[in-house]
Amino acid sequence: MSHTMTALAAALPLTAGWSVHSLWMRRRIEAARRDPLTGLLTRDAFTERAGRAVARGQSAVYMIDLDGFKQVNDTHGHAAGDAVLTATAERLQSWGPINNRIVARFGGDEFAAATKVRDRAELERLTDDLARSLTRPVPFEGGSLAVGASVGAVAVYANEGPELTALLRRADEAMYTAKRNGGGCSLTEHLSPIRATVNGRRAGRRGTHHTTGPEGSMP
Repeated sequence: MSHTMTALAAALPLTAGWSVHSLWMRRRIEAARRDPLTGLLTRDAFTERAGRAVARGQSAVYMIDLDGFKQVNDTHGHAAGDAVLTATAERLQSWGPINNRIVARFGGDEFAAATKVRDRAELERLTDDLARSLTRPVPFEGGSLAVGASVGAVAVYANEGPELTALLRRADEAMYTAKRNGGGCSLTEHLSPIRATVNGRRAGRRGTHHTTGPEGSMP
């Protein structure tokens, strides 16, 4: 009996060590799936999580691009730009249906989201709420920063629909339509992307080097 107790006592520190290491590893993995500035999901983590949600249908996918962000950076500095990005993330995290909201920062001032949605009326409400939230002035150093937002959204009301990649492309096209019209929202019920892509991004979008026409043109 004494030998057994001695062995157990010796094993306890080792077990505790493995538990701490396992917890540390889980935290490292989770941190790698989060944008370090905003705490939102990264593109890869969003694609994985939102892909599963969209596959079940009755979902909306949103692409968000801030308007005037470069001017904020150029005029007020990168600290001001970070404040805008952080405020955008906080507003995304507090928007929409809490249990079904998935939000991410894709990079720069580009964000994405996915939610459950039952019908067109609910999509319009969610998108309008999002646009109003994102265009509120951002407090900064005793003043405020003005920034706009262009939001594109596409929804699948059936129990299944296209893959997330196609929906993101379509939402991106809708977002750029909103941007061309001065910001705000653009909704679409056409699930198939219209424009060609380059390296997985709509031709003409930032980050591509080939266009199918003048920047901002839509078929």
